[in-house]
Amino acid sequence: MTTTHRIQPLLLSILSPIVAIASALLVGAVLISLAEANPIAAYTALFQESLFTYFGFGNTLTKMTPLLLTSLGVLVALRAGQFNIGGEGQIYLGALGSALVGLYVQGLPAVIHIPLALAVGFIFGAVWGFIPGYLKAMRGVNEVITTLLLNYIAFNFVSYLVQNPLKDAGAPSPYSSLIAKSAQLPTILPGSTAHAGILLGLLAAGIVWILLILSPVGYQIAAVGYSPTASRYGGISVERTIMLVMALAGGLAGLAGATEVMGLRYRLFEQVSPGYGFDAIAIAFLSRGSVLGVVLISLFFGALRSGANVMQRSAGVPVTVVYAIQGLTVLFIAISLALEHRIYATDK
Repeated sequence: MTTTHRIQPLLLSILSPIVAIASALLVGAVLISLAEANPIAAYTALFQESLFTYFGFGNTLTKMTPLLLTSLGVLVALRAGQFNIGGEGQIYLGALGSALVGLYVQGLPAVIHIPLALAVGFIFGAVWGFIPGYLKAMRGVNEVITTLLLNYIAFNFVSYLVQNPLKDAGAPSPYSSLIAKSAQLPTILPGSTAHAGILLGLLAAGIVWILLILSPVGYQIAAVGYSPTASRYGGISVERTIMLVMALAGGLAGLAGATEVMGLRYRLFEQVSPGYGFDAIAIAFLSRGSVLGVVLISLFFGALRSGANVMQRSAGVPVTVVYAIQGLTVLFIAISLALEHRIYATDK
């Protein structure tokens, strides 16, 4: 392989997400213009508020946290060739697990209570991820279908709990009582919503990077993703690897749900997530397999969500334009992947 052929994939992996995001912002500018607003003023308000003000940046970090954790889970599964569409349901289960510990385990110091609640949130999410992993590995059931369907079970299960046994007495809408203070994550930017969950997310990113790049397990995961058949000949248990990555993906999404309860809401709500699990799929694909890419794109998506309301107030642009930009970003990265595949096929 020539130096040129080695450089081309690296350049494409760096440029493709940048071009996709830039293209989405350009089309978004057209939509803003159609709404009879100034695109420059709208984007200035959006990114200045979300990245360059104290409270706005704190809000961005808060929204980045569940995106980062869930995207890492999707990325791990993708490395093994598995498509985890169930991040949203796994977030709900993780939120439930941490809420139960925060509500019913009392009398513990924070140094024990917080890790315990996080661990149970991880386990609940991991179990929800393991189920489709087991069905795929041992029964051949497509994981896209099972993870998607398990989302609805999780939504309705949590909805039933907060409307019935876990509902706070006298609550005007479905939500639980406050979790114990010893199970609440500390804030990292006083006066803002930013909490220690972002530190957990960055720590998880470092651990995932080590796992995927530096460990033998990461080699096995990548091998299964490239070729399950060759992996079996090499002595790798494909079934065990699939169950492992799906459980890990679910556990990371479960942590995302746990941080929402423990760091932001301090209760279990009926609507735990506004779609973080689905945004995470887009982030994982945009990252092109890079953990650092997941961190940066999670920050970008967090900024979009954080600044959307400010953009609406200051520039008169509907919040839906932000969601359109997110969707366009996914569309453009899909186009770039298709073009890249065609280029490689032509070279061969």
